[in-house]
Amino acid sequence: MSLTSQSTIDEITITANGIILLRTNNKVLDGTVEIAQSYSRTSLCPGDDLSTQPENVVAIANLTWTSDVISAYKAQMTKQSTMVAQL
Repeated sequence: MSLTSQSTIDEITITANGIILLRTNNKVLDGTVEIAQSYSRTSLCPGDDLSTQPENVVAIANLTWTSDVISAYKAQMTKQSTMVAQL
């Protein structure tokens, strides 16, 4: 049989400040038999570029990332950067 790989986003979590956490299930198949599996994670911050994301992730981001959420996130990041710079 031939080996193939299959990656699927199987978990999407949205944090209180609008960050979208993605877990991808990566499988290696020998025909139809799964012979290996691993997970990878990534995150998207409010206002990030979504051009490389699947449609379901874009849809969730478009619903979640209102202009208020994006503004609040940017303000939070600016405040944290200022606090770090003062240390």
